[in-house]
Amino acid sequence: MKYIHIDSMNMFFRSVHTLNPNAGVDVMAGMALHTIFNSLRKVWKQFEAEHVVFHTEGRSWRKDFYPKYKLNRKVAQLSKTETEKENDEILFEAFNDLITFMREKTNTTVLRCPVAEADDTIAVFIQAHPDDEHIIISTDSDFIQLLKHDNVTIYNGVSDIIMTKAGLKDAKGRNLEFSIKSDSKLKVGKPDPTFAPDANWYEFAMFLKMIRGDKSDNVFSAFPGARLKGTKNKIGITEAFEDRETQGFNWNNFMLQRWEDEEEVEHLVKDKYEENYKLIDLESQPDDIRLACVESIDEQLKADRVEQVGIHFMRFAGRWDLKRISDSATEFANILNASYKPKQA
Repeated sequence: MKYIHIDSMNMFFRSVHTLNPNAGVDVMAGMALHTIFNSLRKVWKQFEAEHVVFHTEGRSWRKDFYPKYKLNRKVAQLSKTETEKENDEILFEAFNDLITFMREKTNTTVLRCPVAEADDTIAVFIQAHPDDEHIIISTDSDFIQLLKHDNVTIYNGVSDIIMTKAGLKDAKGRNLEFSIKSDSKLKVGKPDPTFAPDANWYEFAMFLKMIRGDKSDNVFSAFPGARLKGTKNKIGITEAFEDRETQGFNWNNFMLQRWEDEEEVEHLVKDKYEENYKLIDLESQPDDIRLACVESIDEQLKADRVEQVGIHFMRFAGRWDLKRISDSATEFANILNASYKPKQA
């Protein structure tokens, strides 16, 4: 099987954030839906996919492990004006309507685990289907770590870039030059047919993020001020990464460093790194969380088949004024009508 996994909330709201607010919230909601459907169609055709899985958010177990996890988002939400809150309600209405439509009126699979995030269900689903191909539609850089699996591809539906273990390609299939910035984000350059990234670039990007932290999720640095490359007298992040398998002098010298926070509390880099590793690594969920994800996947893959998907799709497209999308109703109906096919014993 070839599965498309849509990180639905990520794609919807990242699409919204690329739009001019002056366009109006209804237009922004419609354009975000357009981005999701167009991304889905592009990936479906290019990879000849067979089934679509929409992943939605449950309450994250990470908040119990690390109470500050994504706390910054809650603070930001509380500081919004009444108009901004009203606009958010309209956007969430559009998003929830999309998920309800997919769950009740199509034969796509909609996955939600009550105690896990969409990132978790995507990662667990891939692990549970090791012989299948998986294309993830998301802008979340955390998924880069899953490129270590040969059967995983990532499509960024906002920037229109495809990522594999071998590197990045643009919408025209051209090989793209890129580098990993000191904050672990990718800096994408121009098309270059001769460019080849380091063999373990995706692993280094994630190691760097675990050291630097993730501001968007309120995950703090394991080693504030650490240099990307070391000096004669100090080991850097790059040298520690290169020594990760043998865990020799460079690894231990780096991990056993100590630093003090603003409250003069001392921290060991190794301890903070291991904390960040558990928060960021998508294959390190606690056993009970992994089991809950597996149970949710097994249960929701058994959803009853829906008939007349095309008619339901036309109604949804009309409700959100998705004219360009509705012009290709037959094409989208075929995509949304493709049921999950369990493996034969």
